[in-house]
Amino acid sequence: MIGKWHGLIIDCPDPSSLASFYEELLGMVRVQDDGDWVVIGDAPDRPGVAFQRVEGFRAPTWPTQDAPQQMHFDVKVDDLDAGEEAVLKIGARRLDGGGESFRVFADPIGHPFCLVIT
Repeated sequence: MIGKWHGLIIDCPDPSSLASFYEELLGMVRVQDDGDWVVIGDAPDRPGVAFQRVEGFRAPTWPTQDAPQQMHFDVKVDDLDAGEEAVLKIGARRLDGGGESFRVFADPIGHPFCLVIT
């Protein structure tokens, strides 16, 4: 092993706002907030998800690759219908694609993510 996973960094125009969305989606808490850099996680000393301000941010497009996605979360849920209802309430929107075991959504600024059942 070369190292240990420390975090995932997501570019966005408003770190605080997008962090709030993912706090609700992933059940994490804010562990650092420096305005242009916000981190959520299970605890301050564990890997987390960071959101960094990028001027001129361009949201990915789905399913076209005109502005390609650079990452996406797969979020495991027990029930796709209940999960969809919950993410729509916190600001997600449904995207094309998906199947019997997953559905595709966009966060409030356009990053795709999937709800999955296994």
